[in-house]
Order: sequence, then structure tokens, then C-alpha cells
Amino acid sequence: MSDEAPPSTAAPLVRAPVIGRDGELAFLKQIYDSALARAELRVATIVGPAGIGKTRLAEQLLLELPASRRPRVYRGSPRAQGLAYGLFDSLLRSAFELHEGLSHEASIVRLRDEVASVLDDRRVGDVCYFLGGLCGLSFTDSPFTRAVTDDPAQARLIRRAVLRSFFEADARRAPLCFVLDDLEGADEDSLDLLTYLIQELKGPIFVVCLARPELLSRHERWLQAAGSRHDLVELAPVGSVDARAIMQALLTPCEDGPPERLLEAGLGMAGGNPGLLAHMVRIFFDSGVLRDVGEAAERPEWRVDLERLNHARMPLTMDDAVAARLAVLSAVERRLLEHAAAMGSVFWLGGLVALARMDREAPDLWSSKTEMDVAEIERSLSELVQRDYVLRLPDSAFPGEIEYVFKHNLERERIAQMISPAASRRRHQTIADWLAQKDNVRSQEEYSAMLARHLELAGCLTRAAFTYVDSGGLARAQYAQKRANDHYRRGLELLGEDDARRRLDALHDHGDVLVQLGRTDEALAAFREMLALAYRLGLKGKGGAAHNRIGRLHRDTGSLDNAREHLEHGLELFNIVRDRRGVAASHDDIGKLLWMRGEYESALEQMRTALDMRKELGDGRSIALSLNNIGLVWRDHGQQAKAREALEASLAIRRERNDPLGIVESLNALGDLALDHADAEKALKLFYEAHAIARDVGEHNRIALVLTNIGEALLRLKRADEAITALTEAEGLCDETGDRLHLAEAKQGLAKAYLEQKDLKRAREAIKRAVDLLGQVRSKPHLAIALRTLGEVTGAGAWGDGHEVKAVDYFMRSIAICKEIGNEFEVAKSYRAFSTYVFTSPAYRHNADIQREARKLESMAEEIFERHRLGAAS
Repeated sequence: MSDEAPPSTAAPLVRAPVIGRDGELAFLKQIYDSALARAELRVATIVGPAGIGKTRLAEQLLLELPASRRPRVYRGSPRAQGLAYGLFDSLLRSAFELHEGLSHEASIVRLRDEVASVLDDRRVGDVCYFLGGLCGLSFTDSPFTRAVTDDPAQARLIRRAVLRSFFEADARRAPLCFVLDDLEGADEDSLDLLTYLIQELKGPIFVVCLARPELLSRHERWLQAAGSRHDLVELAPVGSVDARAIMQALLTPCEDGPPERLLEAGLGMAGGNPGLLAHMVRIFFDSGVLRDVGEAAERPEWRVDLERLNHARMPLTMDDAVAARLAVLSAVERRLLEHAAAMGSVFWLGGLVALARMDREAPDLWSSKTEMDVAEIERSLSELVQRDYVLRLPDSAFPGEIEYVFKHNLERERIAQMISPAASRRRHQTIADWLAQKDNVRSQEEYSAMLARHLELAGCLTRAAFTYVDSGGLARAQYAQKRANDHYRRGLELLGEDDARRRLDALHDHGDVLVQLGRTDEALAAFREMLALAYRLGLKGKGGAAHNRIGRLHRDTGSLDNAREHLEHGLELFNIVRDRRGVAASHDDIGKLLWMRGEYESALEQMRTALDMRKELGDGRSIALSLNNIGLVWRDHGQQAKAREALEASLAIRRERNDPLGIVESLNALGDLALDHADAEKALKLFYEAHAIARDVGEHNRIALVLTNIGEALLRLKRADEAITALTEAEGLCDETGDRLHLAEAKQGLAKAYLEQKDLKRAREAIKRAVDLLGQVRSKPHLAIALRTLGEVTGAGAWGDGHEVKAVDYFMRSIAICKEIGNEFEVAKSYRAFSTYVFTSPAYRHNADIQREARKLESMAEEIFERHRLGAAS
């Protein structure tokens, strides 16, 4: 008997060489050179179908860069289960070399050491807290982090600013390159954060994004991020000459070189796709056309059996290629891959063992002899790894487990389609039972959501609902609002009426998430259902919270009567259950509503009550908020000194608490106060300081608001060109974030600036757009002001002669809306604007009736202003 080993028919791990991509490589090198020369971020999005060579192209680029100019490379890709911020979990683990096998304690030490080496200052603890949160590591909090985590929106903004600052500091040490693969599969929160970073990051950073065309279909504005610093590289199939060169290189180990028939068979199916060319080599091995007869793995030698090629059924399409690969599996291998496909694209040995034992009798005595099935599964997996069906990962998410991943998604999807629904349900139940025993499943959103999906597919709908809701809470704690919305929505759909208390809590949290996402109508629906459920259960505290949320939403959209009704009922319920924080918040919210109505004395009374209660509770953040609101009311009430005192007190507390967004709010309010005093220079200084902080935090809505105020200040200083630049930037930011309210305010500012420049056409277009936007957001207070501005623009001749009646109509509509919402002070402002127009308009100079009406309204406006001055003085 011969001792010679039989030839191997296992498909080797072959990769297509990079051939035919010289132009793309040269272009990418040019982009990288520009990033280094200008010390600026550049982005290249490489798009192409599966197997076209996106990843190989990026690898080849990095290999060909001279060692002296090579960047530090951080790699990221979405997690298979769609973890919120999963792209950044993998990117930061790459940056800090945090392998999943590393213990939690060792990972914390390594991350802290790396951050300290980059920043070298006392901010290290807070930076670690926010970066650690993105990769599942818990750091000790501080007074600052405790303060900001009370406000999820603020915490999310600060975390992205911290991430941006860290990468910029890191890039100052040496150039960086981020290689982000499979971007079309990234979660929405990751893509939002990535978009922010590539627009705002400064320094020599090259971001290489690899994606299938679906990314551009899902996100039509993706290529606009970073503007001219963002380039698109579209990979097409290589030409026939290059495809032949790739196939020849792949078949180099063939004895006496690859036969022409073998080359043609591979080229005919692949169509110039390098990945499919490599796939054809695996099919040749699977069908016995190729066998490895080499004596050493490092020197392969392949024997070609052209007779088998005559009888082999060569695939004509990608589906045929997948079917051909699956057809050669043994029954044991096929069943094992069916179990793996039920788990997902990522799976674990322990889960496969549980599935294999599903229909097996348990032994009377459990010993190592009864564990032979585990060894058999491991052997089969090793064979499948060798044949390029699956890949064993170096680390596992679950301690003590071995983790695998399918190499080819199309194969996994085809296998999953073969499983009967009945068998599928039982398998998902077993997987859910196995997952539920893992320690970190309930504490990590990725695995909690995975458990919820398996429970749902197993038909355990109530358990699945609870787990989806828990997943929403975990995503919300990570400030991943879009993922949280998906989980809450699915959880509530499945929960139905099975558990009223869990539904009540989920509605409250889901409503808050919807508010953060700007989906007002859906948020109102959630809070109304919460209110009805709380009433049926007799839960007054929950009912108060629902009334409060509904009242705020009505107030913000200008339905002030509805808002007051809900806020006052919420206050009543909070008082009954002695919820002092709820009572204080209700007084403050009612105060804001009365302020919007122009009932300043009543507003101040409510806000002072809230302030006193918050002082008793020792809630510094809320105290600062109350002082800021009181200052704004005093400002509108004509008491500038009192307004300044309250606003400066609020600013001092916010500086002490290191509350960046609060500081921006206070500086903005003080700038507005300076404008009221006709001190545009001082206002501009305050606005510029607010702008710098808002820019550092990266909160586009606040940046836009401050830029709008900068434009107003510049306009007061007769610097219309600079004002238009600032307002146009604000307009772009609001348009990008979808903030229609602030976009309308920026448009109003632009209308005034264009009017100052006598550019009546642009002034007309800008103010018309502002009015349309405010009609869409249903904000009556803002619409009243915009109509007043529209009257002024029309009166100035923006539509040409003969539109005087329209100008009067706009003023009258503004007055009517101000009266409807009950804001006497804004009524007076519109009276005065109308009177000023009539007194200066040649069209009405000799119209005694309208002149008389203008004098009457001017007198009424002065009476209102005087009454407010006297009321404030008293």
C-alpha cells in the first residue's frame, strides 16, 4: 500500500491579483498626495458590485505607497447584526488594537493609554468615557459626563465632537487612513456620524469608503458630503485582455501551465469580474477538474483533468455558480450550513452544537465521551474553512466560544431559502434559548436585537416584543435614535395588549425618540396612546408626563390653546402624586407658553415658581435653564438690565458645569440683548464666541441659529455682503439637517440683506420661501413675524409697482395671527410696521382713510408698549 497522500480536491484560498486598475490606483494616489500636501481630509468612495475588487484595490494602494509616506491605517466595517454605531465599534477597535478576545479590563487600560498618548492632558477621562461607549467599554463617569448624559441629544452631539477632536489630534502625529468596507450595510446612525466627520474633520486624513451601488441609491446626497474633497471611483469589470491575465495568474500552479480550454471556461462565466474569476477556480476544484498534487502547501501544483471539464456543468450565471458550489456538499455539511444560516451571517460553535442536539436523546450520564459530536462539528467546520465556505474568526463576541462567518453571503442566502418554515421556527427557538444564556446578550444592543429577531421568527411574539423594547432602550442609551426607533416600533407592534405597563413605558420612550428625530405627528400619537393607557390604569404620574409631552409639542407648533390645556392638566396630575420635578417642569413649560402669548407678568410668575423649586431640588442644569428663560422674558418685556442679570447668571452656571450647548444658548441670548441696545459690535463678539463653541461641538442646528444672528448683526453694521455669506451658510446647514424652522429664519435674514442691497428679486424669493416653510411647520408665532417681514419686503417694491394692496394684506394677516395666539407685544410690532409702511408709501400718502387707520394703530401700538414698560417697572 502506498504511503503517498492522495491528491487534494479541497479548493485553495485564491485571490485575484490587481490587474487592469492602473488608472484607478493613480487617481487614488493623487487624492492621498493632496490630503498630505494640504493637510486636509479627503474622501474617496469606491463603488462596484460584489467581487469587482474594491477591497483588493484599497489594499494594493496602501502597499504601493512609499514607506516614508505611509499613513496609519484604521479599518472599519458594519457588524453583521446591524449594531448601532457598529461601523465605529470596529473602527475604534482597529485604532486601539482592541481584539475581542482581550478582557474588558485589559481593553480599558489599552484604550486609556492610547488616548493619553494622543491627548496628554486632563481631558483623558472624559474622552475615554465617550469613545469607550462606542466600542462597548464602560469608564468611570465624571460631573461633566453625568451632566450631559441627562440630555441624550446633547450627549450625542458632545460624543461626536469628542471623536472629531481625538482623530484630529491623532492626525497631527502622523497621517491617518480610514478604510471603511461594506458601507452599504452600515446602520443609519453610523452613516450620520460618518457624514458629520468627513464634513468637519481637519488634518491629513484619507477616508476610503468601499460600497456596493446600493449605498448611493439609499443616500442620494452621500457624494455631496465634504463637497469638492469627496471623489467617486466607480469600478467596472476589467477588459478581456486584463481578465485573461488575471485568470492566467490564478491558474499559474497548473502543471505545464493552464490549458486554453480551462482559461476559456473560467473567462466565459466571470465577465471580467475578478472575484468571479477566483470563484471559478474554486468551482474547478469542487467539480474535480483541478486537484492539488503538490508536496508542500507553499508550492502548490495543480493537476488538470480536462475529461472532467467535458462533463462538468459550468455555471452560466452567479446563481448557477452558487448552486454548483452547494451541490457538492455532503449531507452532513449541508445540514451544518443550514444550522449556521439560521443563526445569521455570523455564527458560533456552541449554537451549532445546540442545534445538532435538538432532536437527539440526552445521555443518561454526561461525560467527555458524550462530547464526540462537538469534535465532529469542529472537523466539518475545518473542512468548510479550507474549501472557502466559511471563515473562522480569531476572536469571539462570547467568551469561551468559537465564532465563524460565511465567506459568501449569496451562499448563505441560498441555503436559508432551502429550510422549511416548520424546521426554521424550531431552529430559531433553539438559537434564542442558547443566546439567552450568554452573559452580555441583555446588555449589548447588537445581541439583544439578535435575540429579539430569533424569538420573533420562533413565534414567541411577547418575549420578542419585550426584547425589542429592551434593545430600543440600549440603542437610546447609545444616542442611536434611528436604531432605537426601529426597535421600539417593532416591539410595540408585537406587544399589542399583552402587557399594559410595558407598553406604557415603551410609548413614553418611543415618543421621546420620535421628538428627537423631528417626527412630531408620530410622537403626538405615541403620547396620546400613553395618556389613554395611563388613564385606564389610574397612573396619574404617567398621565402627567403624557400631558406634559403633548403640551410641549402643541406649544412648539403654535397650537397654544391646546398646549395650555394639556400643560395645566399635567401640572394638576403631578401635584396629586407629589412629583416635584414634574411640577417644576410644568410651571416652566407654562411660563414659556405665556411668554409666547406676550403675557409676560404671568410668564415670569410661573418661571420664578419653577426656579424656586429647582433650587430646592439642587438641579443645576435646570436652574440655568430657568434663569435663561426668565432672562428672555425680561428682554421681551423691555427690562434690559434684569434680562442681562438673569442671562449672565445662567451663563455662569453653564460655564461652571461645562455645558457647551447651554453656553451657546446663553451667549446667543446675550447677543440678542446687545442688538436690542443697538450695540451690534458687542453682539457680534458674543455671537462669534457662541459660533466657535457650537462648531466645536458640531451641532448643526445651533451653528445655523448663531450664523443667522451673526448675519443680523452684520446687517445692522451695514456689512450686507458678509451678512449674506453667514446667512447662506446657515441656510445650507438647515437644508442639510431638514430643520425647516431655522431654515425659514435664515431665509428671513437673507430677505432683509437682499433688500438692503436693493436686490428685490432675491429678497422676494427668500421671504416667500420663509413663509411657505413656516406654513409647513405650523408655527404660528414664527409665521406672524415672517408675514410682517413679507409686508415690508413687498412694500419696498420687491414685486414691482402695483402691489401695495398685497403689502397691506400681509400686515393684516400678521396682526390677525398675533391676535389669534394672544401675543399682544407682537400685535403691537405688526401695528407699528403697518403704520410705518403707510406713512412712507407714496401710494397711500393722499388716502385719508388708510392714513387715519395707520395713526390709530400707531397709537394703539404705543399704548401697548407703554403698558408693558410700566408693568415691567412695577
